[in-house]
Amino acid sequence: MVNLFDIIPSGFFNNLASGSSNRVYSDCLQIIYNQYDREISYRIARNQLRDALAVYLLENHVTVEELGEEMIDMRNYNDMASAVLRRFCSKEIGWLEEDSDDATYEKHIIMTEQGIRLAEFLEQLKQPEREEFSSYIFNIYNILRNGEQWSQAPYVEGLKNIYRNAKLLANALKRLSTFIKKIIERMVREETLESLTENIIEYCEGNFVREYARLTKQQNIHIYRTFIKGKLMDIQNDSRMTGLLVDGCAREEGLKRDEAEDQVFEMLQTTRQFLTEDYDQIMQEIRHKINIYMQIAVGRARFLRNRESGIRGSIERTIRYLAEEMDEIGWKEELPAEAAGLFLLEQHEFIDTDSVRFPRRQQTVQNETSVQIEEMTAQDIAKAKASQEKEAFNPYSKEKMKEYLENALGTGRKLESDALPMESQRDLLCALSAVAYGQENGYEVRTLDGYLETQNLLLRRFEILKKT
Repeated sequence: MVNLFDIIPSGFFNNLASGSSNRVYSDCLQIIYNQYDREISYRIARNQLRDALAVYLLENHVTVEELGEEMIDMRNYNDMASAVLRRFCSKEIGWLEEDSDDATYEKHIIMTEQGIRLAEFLEQLKQPEREEFSSYIFNIYNILRNGEQWSQAPYVEGLKNIYRNAKLLANALKRLSTFIKKIIERMVREETLESLTENIIEYCEGNFVREYARLTKQQNIHIYRTFIKGKLMDIQNDSRMTGLLVDGCAREEGLKRDEAEDQVFEMLQTTRQFLTEDYDQIMQEIRHKINIYMQIAVGRARFLRNRESGIRGSIERTIRYLAEEMDEIGWKEELPAEAAGLFLLEQHEFIDTDSVRFPRRQQTVQNETSVQIEEMTAQDIAKAKASQEKEAFNPYSKEKMKEYLENALGTGRKLESDALPMESQRDLLCALSAVAYGQENGYEVRTLDGYLETQNLLLRRFEILKKT
């Protein structure tokens, strides 16, 4: 496998390592990256970048010492900006590259591919981009609904795009779940009732879960998911489409036939698994964490409101005020050692969800009631047992349908719908139930051309194959 450090220059991360200049260099990289916003490529005149960096260094009063010992000889901010550009263009760093115009001999700065990705990563860390969760579901739905648009390249424009949107939605929901957990931890550390109230208002307005709210408020989102799961199952059962996907995967990813087949199967299964089970589990976890957030927020508000009430709270505030003043003017250093313990205030301010719940009041018995017990005879017990067995009997269960197909197939491996009896309503229900449980019972069901009419219904012809 290719290692990351076999691709990037040896000092690629040196400017961001711990030290006095990492903040300045990260800001300089962001300024350079932002200069390319209105350009048609990542190629810009060197003087333009130098001037932008010089303005930043001047406005923030950056000294030569902050940029490193090798820049001691710099005389002004233009020289310092030029030195920063040369440093970024060096082979050891490799964030930028310098190029000269063949016609005008003007120097240009080109941002390398690794430099662009690093700048985007830093920007994403500083200000994460909000994602619209519902758009991923709609994208998958639109792709599957308009199959003629990707019929020429079903793997690249179809399955790969579907898998990518499902993966992005899964990652986005997981990040949201983690983010809500951080909010809960921050709520526990709140120090004032005012700041706590602000956070509760922020939650109620839905600022940090706005995208989640839009996803859950879509009343017909389950319709899209049902359609998607059905279409993915149709693709998986369509041997012709599966063959095209495997061929496209082998060409696009450079894989062997069997490797491409495994990858296509894995992509289909992973997408269906996420939309069928994982999606519901993640959403349930997010809802659970939101409930915990609100419980802790309300309990914390009660605790902060009542903490300083009474004589003990007033004394605590007085001692804390004295300790803060003594620390500010330096009196704590002059205290004798035996008196230092007087100003160590322990704060036991953590509460859990159990401490904010009020116990339920047990219901008292209002009126005395008595019931006369009547013993059942053996005949009554047998009659009740037979009635329950009759009620619980299911003639169309999975086991019954497996036995039905085995009798219908006999020694053969394939059975078409025309060969199944459908003269009565019971026969029709048996055939439909056998198809419904076919895959679970070890059979493969394929649709055929044409229709058959029975019991005032028009059904698509099908065949049932026994898996080896």
